[in-house]
Amino acid sequence: MNEIIEAIPNVSEAKRENVLNEIISSLREIENIVVLDVKPDKNHNRTVITIIGDRKGLYSTAKVLYKKALELIDLREHIGEHPRIGTVDVFPVVPIRNVSMEDCVAFSKELGKMVADEYKIPVYLYEESATKEERKDLPNIRKGEFEGLFEKIKDPNWYPDFGEPVVHPSAGATVIGARMPLIAYNINLGTSSVEIANKIARAIRHISGGLRYVRAMGVMLEDRNIAQVSINMINYQKTPLYRVMELVKAEASRYGVNVIGSEIVGLVPEEALFSVADFYLKLENFSFDQILERKIHKALEEKKT
Repeated sequence: MNEIIEAIPNVSEAKRENVLNEIISSLREIENIVVLDVKPDKNHNRTVITIIGDRKGLYSTAKVLYKKALELIDLREHIGEHPRIGTVDVFPVVPIRNVSMEDCVAFSKELGKMVADEYKIPVYLYEESATKEERKDLPNIRKGEFEGLFEKIKDPNWYPDFGEPVVHPSAGATVIGARMPLIAYNINLGTSSVEIANKIARAIRHISGGLRYVRAMGVMLEDRNIAQVSINMINYQKTPLYRVMELVKAEASRYGVNVIGSEIVGLVPEEALFSVADFYLKLENFSFDQILERKIHKALEEKKT
């Protein structure tokens, strides 16, 4: 595969395994792509799928995914903790190898036109593909969710970038765009109080005065009876994971609450974890070349050439 683009579609389904299996099975049959990871979250009722491929393969992926989601998921019956406006809620594309951000922006627009034309699903462009400043941030587009979108979309300021300003009755709308790698990072609290989780989320997220490149909200994990701070790290290089963890711990202590664990949803760049190790271990003069697997991979690649 000469060029590599990563796509991380988020599908509004995680509770019905048969539906999810049918969707994933159909994706695995597509040429020029590899399904790297599938991460369902039943509390959020949402599944994060990580795929790599070239533009031809990912174009086919989008056609199959939106078609299958349209057939198998009805957002009018969907219940979950995570905000959403569509059955395929978001379809981000990330440049990985031999492809530029500008290439991915153009590609995202191709995808948007195809989805609107073929499936009559309105499409919003976000992040680097956004056509308006207020559409760069995903939460702005999702505000009001599926239920509120029927009125919101009538406002000329919120007409979709592709398609008619009419919400698809069962599939809603979708958001497509090019962006840099994002880390979905959740921190679990030793409390069942969503109010406390929301207070912590407000303290750490950029929009309410917290850390730059951080989006956060409080959610309830019903199956564990604990609250969670659900976080999107949109630039892990400028705001690293350890800084978020330390701030969450500090804020939680104000309410007599401990952090009891955390999770990364989907895949994560190794550089993000390297910076965490560097911080907590207080490493001096450590480099990537000291990582065994990296050294092996580099040596094998050199041997090939």
